[in-house]
Amino acid sequence: MTMELRRTLLIVAMAVVGYFLLITWQKEHGSLGTPAATTAAAPAAGGGDVPAAPAQPASPGTDVPAAPQSDVPATTPAAAVAGNVVSVKTDVLDVQINLTGGDLVRVALPAYTEAVDSKEPFVLLDNSAKRVYVAQSGLIGANGPDASPAGRPTYEAGAHNHVLADGQKSLQVVLTLPAANGVTVRKVYEFTRGDYQVKVRYEIANGGAAPWQGLMYGQLKRDNSTDPSAAHQGFGMSTFLGAAWWSPEQSYNKVALDDLGDPKEKLDLKTTGGWIALVQHYFVAAWIPDAKATNNYSTRVDARTGENYLVFTGPQVTVAPGQTTTLGASLYAGPKIQANLEKISEGLELTVDYGWLWFIAQFLFWLLVSIHTYVVPNWGWSIILLTVLVKLAFFQLSATSYKSMANLRRVTPEMQRIRESYANDRAKMSQAMMDLYKKEKINPLGGCLPILVQMPVFIALYWTLMESVELRHAGWILWIKDLSVMDPYFILPVLMMASMFVQTALNPAPTDPLQARVMKLMPLVFGVMFLWFPAGLVLYWVVNNVLSIAQQWVITRQIEKAETKRA
Repeated sequence: MTMELRRTLLIVAMAVVGYFLLITWQKEHGSLGTPAATTAAAPAAGGGDVPAAPAQPASPGTDVPAAPQSDVPATTPAAAVAGNVVSVKTDVLDVQINLTGGDLVRVALPAYTEAVDSKEPFVLLDNSAKRVYVAQSGLIGANGPDASPAGRPTYEAGAHNHVLADGQKSLQVVLTLPAANGVTVRKVYEFTRGDYQVKVRYEIANGGAAPWQGLMYGQLKRDNSTDPSAAHQGFGMSTFLGAAWWSPEQSYNKVALDDLGDPKEKLDLKTTGGWIALVQHYFVAAWIPDAKATNNYSTRVDARTGENYLVFTGPQVTVAPGQTTTLGASLYAGPKIQANLEKISEGLELTVDYGWLWFIAQFLFWLLVSIHTYVVPNWGWSIILLTVLVKLAFFQLSATSYKSMANLRRVTPEMQRIRESYANDRAKMSQAMMDLYKKEKINPLGGCLPILVQMPVFIALYWTLMESVELRHAGWILWIKDLSVMDPYFILPVLMMASMFVQTALNPAPTDPLQARVMKLMPLVFGVMFLWFPAGLVLYWVVNNVLSIAQQWVITRQIEKAETKRA
């Protein structure tokens, strides 16, 4: 086994690391290309905002709506209808509810700003010229008010402005429909301090003479506008944007927003419990219906507007005259904080998608959070300490690799002599090389395995740093005010490039001219690629390189001193 083969394997290993980092960004978080056009206004009437109930014959007494209706008048943004909006403010949510349908048409997050230097809250749900992304819910079926041919019902509110006062734990917003045939419907939103989960329930009081039949639905409607985080990412890339759902049978599933119109990707699932969500970088909106009920989950794309729908429908209920029934579900609209999500519903924390190396990434995330919580409350320094711990974990493996490189560096002159002596006889050259390796007790592949073993950790850490909302707008020192976006002055990528050049200099020089040129270009290629990578990831790479240089230099010096004494 020649040194050329070993060198080739090292080059391949480095290339694979870079390839996976690039492809992981593209495939796991989105795709290259031109963003889809943003919807300019709310859809026209008849856009199909009310889902069909579970399929049954369309005859009187069934739970199939006579015709799907739109949630707002034609070309009129719901949030712009004067006097038709209820405002709700808590410590973590700033919400607008459209009285037509009682839908959440705007959800802003005061704890998360649009940009690191902005005071404007990040807007997750919106219904404007910029983006159509709303959370809708209603009652359909034989007597459901949202299935009426007249369109979505308009609720009445006792007050149009609600604020969670200091010291107040929760807040209820009650919307009421005028009694129809003796049936009163109240739609109640319940907000809790410090919680991004909003509980929604329908209280149906049947004061009429006939039974009331219907069922609850909830859905997320979104146009094809880009993920807001895409504007802060380089290399023309955007993070994953699409639907996700969970069931006891199918666990975690996802499909990109652009693929929801593909008949092969269409969701039609009936299961107990579960949830359905729309996932974007750092944030998620999810409907979580009754975990004990049998729910139907589906997706569809409006053929006219191109808008996407993620829908759940609950079981049909019958309310006898004189009886009252409550139907409910929860809506989560906020950051992808795993500790919060896993408390809400099983599997919801998986919307923080670490890819196929999730088990490694999950451990690294736990370690990173622990360092930040108990050691140093700065995410930049936490990344540095995490890098040190990872380096310590692979210390012996790295030492083996560096010893092999140092020994190869030591015998490079002899290897060059053998190459020149047997330039015309490759068989003798290979045999002479093997004899040299045996004499010097050198394993020509000794440095490859440690690098290959560490590759999954590099990739998993990439996912950890990319997916953690905790690092969004988290600063480090001086010019690094946001570890989740690229270094604005490219200082860290330049340092990384310089450190890779130093590492290359410490390694034994390839005897093959082509390989030598490739090795010289490798730091430049990686440096250019990392110009647009998140500063947190580049910081990890720089620190890792510096620690590797220190370890390799010490080992190389020790071996050279030992050789000098032996001579």
